[in-house]
Amino acid sequence: MENLRKSTRSAFRLFQPYQSNVRVDQMEKVIFQDLGRVPYQEAWSYQTRIHEDLKARKLENRRRQAEGAQAEVQSHHLLFCEHPPVYTLGKSGSMDHLLLNEEGLENGGFEFFRINRGGDITYHGPGQIVGYPIFDLDCFFTDVHRYVRGLEEAVIRTIADYGLEGLRIKEYTGVWLEASNGRPQRKICAIGVHLSRWVTLHGFAFNVNTRLADFGNIIPCGISAQEKAVTSLAMELGQSVNIEEVKNRLKGHFAQIFEFVYAN
Repeated sequence: MENLRKSTRSAFRLFQPYQSNVRVDQMEKVIFQDLGRVPYQEAWSYQTRIHEDLKARKLENRRRQAEGAQAEVQSHHLLFCEHPPVYTLGKSGSMDHLLLNEEGLENGGFEFFRINRGGDITYHGPGQIVGYPIFDLDCFFTDVHRYVRGLEEAVIRTIADYGLEGLRIKEYTGVWLEASNGRPQRKICAIGVHLSRWVTLHGFAFNVNTRLADFGNIIPCGISAQEKAVTSLAMELGQSVNIEEVKNRLKGHFAQIFEFVYAN
Protein backbone atom coordinates (compact mmCIF):
# COMPACT_ATOMS: atom_id res chain seq x y z
CA MET A 1 0.00 0.00 0.00
CA GLU A 2 2.86 2.38 0.74
CA ASN A 3 4.22 1.83 -2.79
CA LEU A 4 0.76 2.58 -4.16
CA ARG A 5 0.59 5.86 -2.24
CA LYS A 6 4.01 6.81 -3.54
CA SER A 7 2.97 6.03 -7.12
CA THR A 8 -0.18 8.11 -6.79
CA ARG A 9 1.55 11.09 -5.19
CA SER A 10 4.23 11.00 -7.87
CA ALA A 11 1.56 10.98 -10.57
CA PHE A 12 0.00 14.14 -9.15
CA ARG A 13 3.35 15.94 -9.11
CA LEU A 14 3.71 15.28 -12.83
CA PHE A 15 0.80 17.57 -13.60
CA GLN A 16 1.54 20.93 -12.10
CA PRO A 17 0.22 23.75 -14.33
CA TYR A 18 2.45 23.98 -17.38
CA GLN A 19 1.56 27.67 -17.85
CA SER A 20 1.22 28.82 -14.27
CA ASN A 21 0.68 32.48 -15.21
CA VAL A 22 -1.97 31.91 -17.87
CA ARG A 23 -5.19 33.86 -17.33
CA VAL A 24 -8.59 32.24 -17.76
CA ASP A 25 -9.34 34.46 -20.74
CA GLN A 26 -6.12 33.22 -22.38
CA MET A 27 -6.80 29.51 -21.89
CA GLU A 28 -7.64 27.26 -24.80
CA LYS A 29 -11.35 26.65 -25.27
CA VAL A 30 -12.76 23.14 -25.67
CA ILE A 31 -16.17 22.23 -27.05
CA PHE A 32 -17.71 19.43 -24.98
CA GLN A 33 -20.30 17.01 -26.32
CA ASP A 34 -21.93 14.00 -24.69
CA LEU A 35 -23.09 11.90 -27.62
CA GLY A 36 -24.94 9.39 -25.47
CA ARG A 37 -25.07 5.81 -26.72
CA VAL A 38 -23.88 5.76 -30.31
CA PRO A 39 -22.69 2.99 -32.67
CA TYR A 40 -18.92 2.75 -32.88
CA GLN A 41 -18.70 3.45 -36.62
CA GLU A 42 -20.83 6.58 -36.27
CA ALA A 43 -18.64 7.96 -33.46
CA TRP A 44 -15.44 7.04 -35.31
CA SER A 45 -16.61 8.85 -38.44
CA TYR A 46 -17.67 11.89 -36.42
CA GLN A 47 -14.40 12.26 -34.52
CA THR A 48 -12.45 11.71 -37.74
CA ARG A 49 -14.30 14.61 -39.42
CA ILE A 50 -13.49 16.87 -36.46
CA HIS A 51 -9.87 15.67 -36.53
CA GLU A 52 -9.55 16.50 -40.22
CA ASP A 53 -11.14 19.93 -39.67
CA LEU A 54 -8.60 20.76 -36.94
CA LYS A 55 -5.70 19.71 -39.15
CA ALA A 56 -7.04 21.75 -42.06
CA ARG A 57 -7.45 24.83 -39.84
CA LYS A 58 -3.90 24.40 -38.57
CA LEU A 59 -2.51 24.36 -42.11
CA GLU A 60 -4.65 27.36 -43.06
CA ASN A 61 -3.40 29.27 -40.01
CA ARG A 62 0.20 28.58 -40.98
CA ARG A 63 -0.51 29.97 -44.44
CA ARG A 64 -2.16 33.05 -42.94
CA GLN A 65 0.73 33.67 -40.56
CA ALA A 66 3.23 33.33 -43.39
CA GLU A 67 1.33 36.06 -45.22
CA GLY A 68 1.12 38.27 -42.14
CA ALA A 69 -2.61 37.70 -41.66
CA GLN A 70 -4.34 36.88 -38.37
CA ALA A 71 -4.83 33.20 -37.60
CA GLU A 72 -8.22 31.73 -36.74
CA VAL A 73 -8.82 30.39 -33.24
CA GLN A 74 -8.27 26.64 -33.14
CA SER A 75 -11.26 24.57 -32.06
CA HIS A 76 -10.62 21.69 -29.64
CA HIS A 77 -13.22 19.05 -28.75
CA LEU A 78 -13.90 16.57 -25.96
CA LEU A 79 -16.45 13.88 -26.78
CA PHE A 80 -17.99 11.47 -24.25
CA CYS A 81 -20.15 8.56 -25.32
CA GLU A 82 -21.11 4.94 -24.74
CA HIS A 83 -21.08 2.27 -27.42
CA PRO A 84 -23.20 -0.82 -27.99
CA PRO A 85 -21.03 -3.93 -27.38
CA VAL A 86 -18.00 -3.78 -29.68
CA TYR A 87 -14.41 -4.99 -29.81
CA THR A 88 -11.75 -2.79 -31.42
CA LEU A 89 -8.25 -3.86 -32.44
CA GLY A 90 -5.45 -1.30 -32.63
CA LYS A 91 -2.91 -1.22 -35.45
CA SER A 92 -0.28 -3.06 -33.39
CA GLY A 93 -2.73 -5.65 -32.05
CA SER A 94 -3.04 -9.36 -32.79
CA MET A 95 -6.16 -11.14 -34.04
CA ASP A 96 -5.16 -14.00 -31.76
CA HIS A 97 -6.35 -11.85 -28.87
CA LEU A 98 -9.95 -12.03 -30.13
CA LEU A 99 -11.30 -15.32 -28.80
CA LEU A 100 -14.52 -15.35 -30.85
CA ASN A 101 -15.02 -16.24 -34.51
CA GLU A 102 -17.47 -14.39 -36.77
CA GLU A 103 -20.33 -16.62 -35.68
CA GLY A 104 -19.52 -16.03 -32.03
CA LEU A 105 -19.47 -12.27 -32.55
CA GLU A 106 -22.81 -12.35 -34.32
CA ASN A 107 -24.46 -14.64 -31.78
CA GLY A 108 -23.20 -12.48 -28.91
CA GLY A 109 -24.38 -9.25 -30.50
CA PHE A 110 -20.86 -7.83 -30.81
CA GLU A 111 -19.38 -5.67 -33.54
CA PHE A 112 -15.68 -5.74 -34.39
CA PHE A 113 -13.44 -3.07 -35.95
CA ARG A 114 -9.78 -2.76 -36.85
CA ILE A 115 -8.81 0.84 -36.17
CA ASN A 116 -5.85 3.19 -36.44
CA ARG A 117 -5.14 3.85 -32.76
CA GLY A 118 -2.21 2.45 -30.83
CA GLY A 119 -2.56 -0.52 -28.54
CA ASP A 120 -4.12 -3.95 -28.89
CA ILE A 121 -7.70 -5.17 -28.45
CA THR A 122 -10.29 -3.76 -26.09
CA TYR A 123 -14.02 -3.83 -25.40
CA HIS A 124 -16.54 -1.00 -25.38
CA GLY A 125 -20.06 -1.37 -24.10
CA PRO A 126 -22.90 0.15 -22.06
CA GLY A 127 -21.89 1.53 -18.68
CA GLN A 128 -18.47 2.61 -19.91
CA ILE A 129 -17.38 6.21 -20.45
CA VAL A 130 -15.55 6.39 -23.76
CA GLY A 131 -13.72 9.67 -24.19
CA TYR A 132 -12.38 11.13 -27.41
CA PRO A 133 -10.29 14.28 -26.83
CA ILE A 134 -9.54 15.93 -30.16
CA PHE A 135 -6.93 18.52 -29.22
CA ASP A 136 -4.35 20.39 -31.24
CA LEU A 137 -1.40 19.77 -28.94
CA ASP A 138 0.53 22.60 -30.58
CA CYS A 139 -1.74 24.79 -28.45
CA PHE A 140 -0.91 22.87 -25.26
CA PHE A 141 2.41 20.98 -25.37
CA THR A 142 3.98 18.76 -28.00
CA ASP A 143 4.73 15.70 -25.88
CA VAL A 144 2.76 12.53 -26.58
CA HIS A 145 3.89 10.84 -23.36
CA ARG A 146 2.76 13.79 -21.30
CA TYR A 147 -0.55 13.74 -23.14
CA VAL A 148 -1.17 10.07 -22.32
CA ARG A 149 -0.11 10.64 -18.71
CA GLY A 150 -2.65 13.49 -18.64
CA LEU A 151 -5.46 11.17 -19.77
CA GLU A 152 -4.46 8.73 -17.04
CA GLU A 153 -4.35 11.53 -14.49
CA ALA A 154 -7.91 12.63 -15.22
CA VAL A 155 -9.17 9.14 -14.42
CA ILE A 156 -6.85 8.76 -11.40
CA ARG A 157 -8.30 11.94 -9.91
CA THR A 158 -11.86 10.87 -10.74
CA ILE A 159 -11.63 7.50 -9.00
CA ALA A 160 -9.92 9.26 -6.07
CA ASP A 161 -13.21 11.16 -5.65
CA TYR A 162 -14.74 7.75 -4.89
CA GLY A 163 -12.04 6.70 -2.44
CA LEU A 164 -9.96 4.60 -4.83
CA GLU A 165 -6.22 4.97 -5.41
CA GLY A 166 -5.18 4.55 -9.01
CA LEU A 167 -1.70 3.94 -10.29
CA ARG A 168 0.31 3.58 -13.46
CA ILE A 169 2.30 0.51 -14.42
CA LYS A 170 5.47 1.27 -16.31
CA GLU A 171 5.03 -1.47 -18.91
CA TYR A 172 1.39 -0.65 -19.70
CA THR A 173 -0.71 2.44 -20.40
CA GLY A 174 -3.99 3.00 -18.61
CA VAL A 175 -5.11 3.27 -15.01
CA TRP A 176 -4.81 0.36 -12.59
CA LEU A 177 -5.70 -0.57 -9.03
CA GLU A 178 -3.14 -2.29 -6.86
CA ALA A 179 -3.44 -5.96 -5.96
CA SER A 180 -5.40 -6.35 -2.71
CA ASN A 181 -7.41 -8.89 -0.74
CA GLY A 182 -6.25 -11.76 -2.93
CA ARG A 183 -7.18 -9.93 -6.13
CA PRO A 184 -4.58 -9.12 -8.80
CA GLN A 185 -3.73 -5.71 -10.21
CA ARG A 186 -6.83 -4.54 -12.05
CA LYS A 187 -7.23 -2.22 -15.02
CA ILE A 188 -10.10 0.24 -14.76
CA CYS A 189 -9.30 2.41 -17.78
CA ALA A 190 -7.72 1.53 -21.13
CA ILE A 191 -6.05 4.13 -23.35
CA GLY A 192 -5.21 4.09 -27.05
CA VAL A 193 -4.47 7.20 -29.09
CA HIS A 194 -3.44 8.34 -32.54
CA LEU A 195 -1.81 11.68 -33.45
CA SER A 196 -1.43 13.35 -36.81
CA ARG A 197 0.21 16.80 -37.06
CA TRP A 198 -0.06 16.88 -33.25
CA VAL A 199 -3.86 16.62 -33.41
CA THR A 200 -5.18 13.82 -31.21
CA LEU A 201 -7.67 11.07 -32.09
CA HIS A 202 -9.23 8.18 -30.16
CA GLY A 203 -8.75 8.25 -26.39
CA PHE A 204 -9.81 6.22 -23.36
CA ALA A 205 -12.39 3.72 -22.09
CA PHE A 206 -13.25 4.07 -18.40
CA ASN A 207 -15.21 1.18 -16.87
CA VAL A 208 -17.96 2.55 -14.62
CA ASN A 209 -20.93 0.14 -14.70
CA THR A 210 -19.48 -1.97 -17.51
CA ARG A 211 -20.45 -5.64 -17.97
CA LEU A 212 -17.05 -7.16 -17.25
CA ALA A 213 -17.97 -10.63 -18.51
CA ASP A 214 -17.64 -9.33 -22.08
CA PHE A 215 -13.89 -8.92 -21.54
CA GLY A 216 -13.76 -12.73 -21.30
CA ASN A 217 -14.03 -12.97 -25.09
CA ILE A 218 -10.67 -11.23 -25.61
CA ILE A 219 -7.21 -10.98 -24.12
CA PRO A 220 -7.69 -7.36 -23.02
CA CYS A 221 -5.00 -5.06 -24.40
CA GLY A 222 -3.05 -8.21 -25.26
CA ILE A 223 -2.12 -8.69 -21.59
CA SER A 224 -2.36 -12.38 -20.76
CA ALA A 225 -0.53 -12.30 -17.42
CA GLN A 226 -2.45 -14.16 -14.71
CA GLU A 227 -1.66 -11.45 -12.19
CA LYS A 228 -3.64 -8.85 -14.20
CA ALA A 229 -7.43 -8.40 -14.47
CA VAL A 230 -10.10 -5.90 -15.53
CA THR A 231 -12.41 -4.07 -13.14
CA SER A 232 -14.98 -1.27 -13.00
CA LEU A 233 -15.91 1.50 -10.60
CA ALA A 234 -19.10 -0.38 -9.71
CA MET A 235 -17.19 -3.59 -9.03
CA GLU A 236 -14.75 -1.82 -6.71
CA LEU A 237 -17.49 0.06 -4.83
CA GLY A 238 -19.85 -2.91 -4.67
CA GLN A 239 -22.76 -1.02 -6.21
CA SER A 240 -23.93 0.69 -9.38
CA VAL A 241 -22.66 4.24 -9.81
CA ASN A 242 -24.41 7.34 -11.16
CA ILE A 243 -22.55 7.61 -14.46
CA GLU A 244 -23.67 11.20 -15.07
CA GLU A 245 -22.01 12.23 -11.82
CA VAL A 246 -18.83 10.43 -12.87
CA LYS A 247 -18.86 12.21 -16.23
CA ASN A 248 -19.17 15.60 -14.55
CA ARG A 249 -16.26 14.88 -12.22
CA LEU A 250 -14.12 13.56 -15.07
CA LYS A 251 -14.97 16.56 -17.23
CA GLY A 252 -13.83 18.93 -14.48
CA HIS A 253 -10.55 17.10 -13.93
CA PHE A 254 -9.79 17.26 -17.66
CA ALA A 255 -10.08 21.04 -17.64
CA GLN A 256 -7.82 21.32 -14.58
CA ILE A 257 -5.11 19.02 -15.91
CA PHE A 258 -4.91 20.41 -19.44
CA GLU A 259 -5.68 23.97 -18.31
CA PHE A 260 -8.55 24.86 -20.61
CA VAL A 261 -12.06 26.21 -20.27
CA TYR A 262 -15.20 24.84 -21.86
CA ALA A 263 -16.65 26.88 -24.69
CA ASN A 264 -20.18 25.62 -23.96
